[in-house]
Amino acid sequence: MQSAKAKENKKKNRQSKAKGEGGGGDADDFDAWMKSRQLVKPDDQLDLTDAELAEEVTKVLTPTNTNVLRNLVVYNFKLGEFVLAPIPGNTVTLISFPGNSLHVDSEEARFQVEECEEIGYPLPMPNYAVVEQRETVMEGEEEGEGEDDEKDDAGAKPAADAGEEEEAEEEEDEEGKTEGEQATEGEAAGEDDEQTGARPVVPASGKKKKLINQFNYCERATLTYVNPRRNVDTQTIPPPRSQFGANVLQWNIYDSYNEDYAEQQKAGAAAARRPTAKQNFKKKTAYAEQLNRKYMRCWQILERMINQNIFDDISNDYRYWEDPADEYRDGEGNLLPLWKFQYEKTKKMNVTELTFNPSYYDLFAVCYGSHDFLKQHNEGYLCLFTVKNPAYPDYIIQTDCGVMCCDIHPSYPFLVVLGLYDGNVCVYDLRDGCKAPMYVSRGVKCKHAECVWQIKWGPDMADGEINFYSVSSDGCVFSWILMQNKLWVTTIITLYIENDIADGPDGTKVLLRTGGSCVQFHPTNTTVFLVGTEIGLIYKCSTLFSSKYLMTYDAHNMSVYRIDYNRFDSNIFVSCSGDWRVKVWEDMRPDPLFIFDLGSAVGDVKWAPYSSTVFAAVTTEGKVHVFDLNVNKYQPICVQAVVPKRKNKLTRLAFNEKLPFIIVGDEKGVTTSLKLSPNLRLMVKPPKKQLYLDQLTLQNAKLEKLLSLVRELPEGAQAPDAATTVNT
Repeated sequence: MQSAKAKENKKKNRQSKAKGEGGGGDADDFDAWMKSRQLVKPDDQLDLTDAELAEEVTKVLTPTNTNVLRNLVVYNFKLGEFVLAPIPGNTVTLISFPGNSLHVDSEEARFQVEECEEIGYPLPMPNYAVVEQRETVMEGEEEGEGEDDEKDDAGAKPAADAGEEEEAEEEEDEEGKTEGEQATEGEAAGEDDEQTGARPVVPASGKKKKLINQFNYCERATLTYVNPRRNVDTQTIPPPRSQFGANVLQWNIYDSYNEDYAEQQKAGAAAARRPTAKQNFKKKTAYAEQLNRKYMRCWQILERMINQNIFDDISNDYRYWEDPADEYRDGEGNLLPLWKFQYEKTKKMNVTELTFNPSYYDLFAVCYGSHDFLKQHNEGYLCLFTVKNPAYPDYIIQTDCGVMCCDIHPSYPFLVVLGLYDGNVCVYDLRDGCKAPMYVSRGVKCKHAECVWQIKWGPDMADGEINFYSVSSDGCVFSWILMQNKLWVTTIITLYIENDIADGPDGTKVLLRTGGSCVQFHPTNTTVFLVGTEIGLIYKCSTLFSSKYLMTYDAHNMSVYRIDYNRFDSNIFVSCSGDWRVKVWEDMRPDPLFIFDLGSAVGDVKWAPYSSTVFAAVTTEGKVHVFDLNVNKYQPICVQAVVPKRKNKLTRLAFNEKLPFIIVGDEKGVTTSLKLSPNLRLMVKPPKKQLYLDQLTLQNAKLEKLLSLVRELPEGAQAPDAATTVNT
């Protein structure tokens, strides 16, 4: 049973509800609600004093970007040290675009108003015109009040609104009027003003022609008629439907695939039995190529036999001729002309390069182009001749511009790389024909900017990839790698003139660039190479780095045409130039060992492969000069004219690697072969007590003895005795 107190509380609640008082619940509900609002204090909360609670903690926001590196350094190749990089700013630009808005009070806006009386919107009217318009509006309001007395107050419009509507209608009427009507109204208004004597009201300026801008301009040609849209409804007959149900099992799928495969085989066999015209053409072409390949070998053998019978006497001299008159000449020799190799389409072209095949000693390549920049041909040729058939080249490669240089790979004699006049390079495979190159440079960046003067195969990469190097007049030495389907180019070095800095257009210091004219790699150290320049300097460079030169030789006064290393001593090399001189150098010595003046520009110079002291050079006078430093250190032992001086010039020279003959090219597209007399190819005889010495050792000893006579010795030093006595 409930207590008397609980009954009394319930009675009071019922009375309060009956009187209209709020029934928000009893006191127990309120206590429960207040208990839920109490804060729960964690056990580990700090107890702070009133002073600590009243203390203000200041937080400062700064625009400093903490993610920016402050002490970043970069390596400066020009100064050769690390320098501090500039600190980037803290501002981050999210969006930026230029605007073309003008302020009304700006100078440019005032100038625009003076020029075209408009700034893009109608100018405000004069004050007295505005006052006159207001008077007109007030009269209109009075008339409007008299006419609209009958209207209700709730439905009547304010006089100002009516005036605005009338004013808008008047503006529309004025816009619809023609220029002539506006002129007539203006004259009439002027007469009325003169009669009444009132102040003339300056009419508000009409609708001005807005300036043309990107928002309100539209060409007349684009205002075409837009056809209205219309809906076209069609009704079709729905496709027939049917219900199908089956169980798909594994053998059903297998049988279906077998049936489909059998049908495809039948269709393929039927199509194969019906050859198309394209297939017939391919079959005929393949049959013709097979027939040509089958009989080409026979025809070549027959042609060689005929030519050898025709030039039988020259063939005997080529192998067995020995000039007996050399026994009576004291250190002098001569050259015996053999064959002349030429191609009918290259009669007016220059021979730009000569090189022998490293695997086939009787096969050599001849490049045809032009050294005259003002008379360039629309085509170029590379012809491979053999001494077994001097009448016609065995291989012919035609290009779109002049071929300036070429090289044959020492390990793969069927790979030939060409450097062209337009800066491109291409690689041909002689086994697959000579119609299309296997690799060719494409694009603006994947080529030289100017003529390619010399090109050389390099050693294979560590992963077996084949590469070659090229030098051009643009001052760059490129390395080309034969990838699977393209050429990959890398800049090895850019030729700059040392200690020659000029002022640029903006005042900055600029290094002057020079053009490269020839390149030659070291025989033993394949990372070192020499580059001849168009200003006469020779730079010793390395493929491992491109920041500095290993050595700079002040070689010539004009462009360096060719550089060649000695076959027996890799520290000795020879150079020639257009300044008429041939110089013999020793590695890392700034001064030449020998200097020879040939009286005319020297086009090419080569060391002999059989002697360490013999080299030959060709000049623009049409002469071949042969030197043997062991016989005469001052004069050539043979000077012989090969072509007429006034009509022709010699350009290139090459030694055969196995037989004692040379080939020279001229400006008329003719390549002449010449055999050396015995005095020009003397071999070193070993001493009686040292018969076991090979020719390489004897040649090195002969060269070392010669160099000891011309090297400058320090003061008080004596030349060492030669370890081996050399007799020639």
